[in-house]
Amino acid sequence: MKILFIGDIVGEPGRRAIAELLPGIKKANEIEFVIGNAENVAGGSGITPSLADELFEHGLDVITSGDHVWKRKEIVDRIESDTRIIRPANYPKGAPGFGSTVIKSASGTEVGVINLIGRVFMQPLDCPFRAAKAEIDKIKNKARVIIIDMHAEATSEKIALGWYLDGQVSAVIGTHTHVQTADEKILPAGTAFLADAGMTGPLDGVIGRKKEQIIAKFLSQMPIKFEMAEGDIQLQGAIIDIDEKTGKADSIKRIQKKLA
Repeated sequence: MKILFIGDIVGEPGRRAIAELLPGIKKANEIEFVIGNAENVAGGSGITPSLADELFEHGLDVITSGDHVWKRKEIVDRIESDTRIIRPANYPKGAPGFGSTVIKSASGTEVGVINLIGRVFMQPLDCPFRAAKAEIDKIKNKARVIIIDMHAEATSEKIALGWYLDGQVSAVIGTHTHVQTADEKILPAGTAFLADAGMTGPLDGVIGRKKEQIIAKFLSQMPIKFEMAEGDIQLQGAIIDIDEKTGKADSIKRIQKKLA
């Protein structure tokens, strides 16, 4: 089966890319299941219930998140009840919602999705490596196909997790940096890996924000309100072809599709 993993969907431009590009990508590549990181879909930071519904309507099956998941308080009740929206599993006990889920694909295959967040240069949360093992144990009897979204700053932490879980999950895909890496590979025991899926949104700025404002911030170190960039809108991510009988990945291909 083919799964499309979409890199961080950023603001209204990212939502527009999903609406206009995703149906064609699914059809052209015979995609059966779509996962997208959408923690920045609401104005560039956070997610709301209505925007989650919009993404589901346009073809997403599971929404993952990261450190901005709690930016919009109205999402909390939805996260507690909707297993299609998950937050990092290594938030401490008592955090709302689910760190993993199992959802049936269009063809009937059960797909497990686990969300993790890194600790290097980020919040000092629980260990993502141990959390990954715990979530795998929860869902491995329900789904052979398991995809992990590792939302992390440090490439080294993502690579280490890929090696740590090789053969135990179908894919480890990184998010958070909004910059697509070119290190896609199938690890020796059959796990697909990509350090960062990239960004779905405007690429003519700095990770989705207007470049002039970001440059001014670096130069002045003064507080500046960052606004969404507007041009060169792309959908970025990866297509993973997985043997649903074994859960092992056969191939992984990066995707970059520009909005006309």
